[in-house]
Amino acid sequence: MATEPSSVPTFTPSDIRALIRGPTADERAAVAYKLCRKMDAELSDSDRAAANEILRVMAGDAAEMVRRSLAVTLRASQHLPHDVALRLAEDVESIATPVLSFSPVFSDEDLAEIVRHADPGRQTAVAKRATLSETVTDAIAAHGCEEAVQTAARNEGAQFSEGGLIVSLDRFRTSRNLANAVAYRKVLPASVAEKLVTLVSAEVRRHLVERHGISHDLAASLSVATRERATVDLLQDIDASEDLGALVKHLYKEQRLTASLLLRAASCGYMTFFECAMAELAAVPQHRAWLLIHDAGNLGFKAIYERAGLPQRLMSVFRSALDAYHAMGQDGVAQDRHTFQALLLERFLTQSHNAPREDMDYLVERLDMLNQTRRPLQPSLAGAA
Repeated sequence: MATEPSSVPTFTPSDIRALIRGPTADERAAVAYKLCRKMDAELSDSDRAAANEILRVMAGDAAEMVRRSLAVTLRASQHLPHDVALRLAEDVESIATPVLSFSPVFSDEDLAEIVRHADPGRQTAVAKRATLSETVTDAIAAHGCEEAVQTAARNEGAQFSEGGLIVSLDRFRTSRNLANAVAYRKVLPASVAEKLVTLVSAEVRRHLVERHGISHDLAASLSVATRERATVDLLQDIDASEDLGALVKHLYKEQRLTASLLLRAASCGYMTFFECAMAELAAVPQHRAWLLIHDAGNLGFKAIYERAGLPQRLMSVFRSALDAYHAMGQDGVAQDRHTFQALLLERFLTQSHNAPREDMDYLVERLDMLNQTRRPLQPSLAGAA
């Protein structure tokens, strides 16, 4: 029985000539559109091979209009040749975007590699894809711009590893929009949910508590701990004692001069802040606080510590921090603040085992950070006296 002729025209050399020799970009773009519309039809092997060659010609056309016609028409086609898709992904953004956002011919490795080296527009285009594997989102988390990371976080078709979410939050820790986007994902690892508690608003925190099983007590304690860490981190940029005095008064008024905050500050070498805080809590002049804190015996510190109303169980921990600080000052080996703090923390961590676990974890974290950077040493009141 004779078969009926295919309703799909065969690709001929004249098609290629129309693309190559078309007098205007408009005419070549019109031919390109018609040919692309045929690509998803059932073609013979020879016609498919000819069609692919035509697509390669189109991808190299000097006219942006022709290349865009190819990219837009075949953005979701499984028959777009892989090499042509990669070439279009490197074209101008208006051509690359539809292919990167929709084309199914890219592998996860292709997309991850593109994200690692692409500009923000292309990274965001990849982040908008209907589905993303952890391979791709890990690359977006580590290398993507903030908009791309936020877009992927809002994309429920994007699978994220626990590490990918943590990297995202660490890279853009000041971005409330990203924190909110991650918080409202349907599935969150417990470690990520706990990390988010310290980054989001009270409303979003309630969502985490209700949906992801974070207890109210844990949410509150994590929030306080993170705020205290941020306060200590700010101290390295405050030089003048009058600025420290103003900060201490503000913290006292807000009832934030806690034992854990003072322990973190003292153990990181911010002794002037510690002295100001003790003076405020004990309601004594700062020079008197200094004399009592740095008394060679134990009676002076014991007196001001008790007057400040700090927990009795932590007195020995503060004493260890002060002893380490005084020993470091006598050694005279530190030439910058970070070296000084690193040595101080090492001594304190090896001498004291009674500090709360969260405070010890923080001090270890600070030590790791200090080993990577250096800043000039700023004199404290104790060092100047």
